[in-house]
Amino acid sequence: MDTTYWWGPMTGIPWIFPMLCFIFMAAMIFMLFRRAGGGCCLPMRHRQAGPAGDARETPRQILDRRLAAGEIGTQEYEETKRRIESK
Repeated sequence: MDTTYWWGPMTGIPWIFPMLCFIFMAAMIFMLFRRAGGGCCLPMRHRQAGPAGDARETPRQILDRRLAAGEIGTQEYEETKRRIESK
């Protein structure tokens, strides 16, 4: 039996689907590496906004953020602020 009966000859359209899949996979890999900063560090690294070199928040910034979020009250804020400033 001739095998072209079941699969058809590889002339014409059948090669387009594997080619599109390959292009799609290559594009996804490219976007992953580009988003990760160009390195091989996957999963992606998340950078914190802030001045270059020191991305950590100061104790005062953390305290201000907690007050703004409603995690602490004004009395606790004032007490903690005095302790931070006395150091």
